[in-house]
Amino acid sequence: MPSDSTLATLSDNLTNGATAIYLFAALAFAAVFAYRRTRETVHAEAPAERVAERVLVGVGGGVGGGAAPAESPPPPPEVPRQSSVFTADSLSRWAVGLTVVGWAVHLGALTARGFAADRAPWANMYEFVCSVVFAAVTALLVLFTRNRAYYLGVFVMFPAVLGMGLATTTLYTPVSALQPSLQSYWLAIHVLAAIIASGAFTVATALTALYLYRDRNAGTGPATGLSTLASLATRLPSARTLERLARQTVVFAFPIWTFAIIAGAIWADSAWGRYWGWDPKEVWAFITWTVYAAYLHAQATTGWRGRRSAMISLAGYACLMFNLVGINIWGSGLHSYAGL
Repeated sequence: MPSDSTLATLSDNLTNGATAIYLFAALAFAAVFAYRRTRETVHAEAPAERVAERVLVGVGGGVGGGAAPAESPPPPPEVPRQSSVFTADSLSRWAVGLTVVGWAVHLGALTARGFAADRAPWANMYEFVCSVVFAAVTALLVLFTRNRAYYLGVFVMFPAVLGMGLATTTLYTPVSALQPSLQSYWLAIHVLAAIIASGAFTVATALTALYLYRDRNAGTGPATGLSTLASLATRLPSARTLERLARQTVVFAFPIWTFAIIAGAIWADSAWGRYWGWDPKEVWAFITWTVYAAYLHAQATTGWRGRRSAMISLAGYACLMFNLVGINIWGSGLHSYAGL
């Protein structure tokens, strides 16, 4: 079996490779989004241009004031045939394929890291962020399979690239042994649950942000004369569809986050002799749970669905990010495992 240092180096190289592939996938999804919008804009504007041409023909007078014979309008320009390689569907397949390849390389990186450290590969902030990104990409692929939500790719993959970039540059921590309090099988249970929930919450947040954008620009399109940024809303599903997908994703993640808190309390009793100690990370994990519970309650309450509940969901993700970044970097307590 390769030595620990060899596996650690392999893990680092695979992590860098996954980041690069994710970047290419994000660019491919951006091309899909822009390509479809451009073709829709061209086809929407072409009829108006042909009408203008017919109006202009024959307006001028002939010699001696006589009306000039109307000339037949020029034939409309031929639309070039789509390339079999660069169509919206083929670009979508390339983008999804790159995402799958990056996911597989990322899985190899986490596996090599785990074997190099001889433990679960999520014991410090670098490993946790890499694992959350992996969970988010996994959730994205599930949505691709179940809902063909390819429009979501650009809005998840670019944050994924940003997260991997921050992890490999700012948060990187060499492979090291576990602290005594972390040497428990609960590391593979409690933290894994938090990783899965965090990844799903990330995708739900992207869907919620798109819902707010789509709802604000409902009814816009290329022919309305609005800005390009506003007309991009036409490339998204309806606001109701985006809201439904966001709610379903939170419904999936919320019980897992609940289990992560309960498992953490059981582990805390085993390691520190108490279930709850008002540690900053415990407090903010519970605050995050409370905000997402309020979101789900708002979704079931008349008058609170829509934009109001969406803002609650965004507040819940802000609490989640503060618990991950703020508490780990600037806070202090028994959960100081960032490794920075």
